Amino acid sequence: MVTNSPDLARRISLLRDWGQESKYNHVVAGYNFRMDGIQGAVLNVKMDHLESWTDRRRTVAAQYDSMLEKLPFERPRAPTHSRHVYHVYAVRLPRRDEALKVLQEGGIGVGIHYPVPVHLQKAYANLGCRAGDYPVTERLASEFLSLPIYAELRPDQVAEVVARLQKAVLAEAA
Repeated sequence: MVTNSPDLARRISLLRDWGQESKYNHVVAGYNFRMDGIQGAVLNVKMDHLESWTDRRRTVAAQYDSMLEKLPFERPRAPTHSRHVYHVYAVRLPRRDEALKVLQEGGIGVGIHYPVPVHLQKAYANLGCRAGDYPVTERLASEFLSLPIYAELRPDQVAEVVARLQKAVLAEAA
């Protein structure tokens, strides 16, 4: 799109990225339809690897599960009726921000997915929701921390993440 209108350029930019003004700050309801033919061709080739990559992510998740089972926080639970693909491996930490800092200082690439609940996004202000309307959702948004998970993550890297996380959790308890 080419325009000399700053207002139109801003609106189009917002609409093409889920209405985000900045990361996780949605000011309008937008879209995300950016796949072109080349991306489609690449993804078609990747489809042949999807199952093995998913299996590998499940292996990494199992390593996390085993190493984190004695720590006092919640981990993802695979549903009994289907298989988890572990797009994200998010743990629930009541003092998430302190753990985030310890992990980042150790060079661990952690993330916070969806830190602002949908009902508090400006894009959905017309729904009339306010802070406190969904207290469980709001609490969870402040507690979830996404640990690194990808098919190529090695066991020694998982162990390093767990060691740093354990250090952070034990520091919180002290």
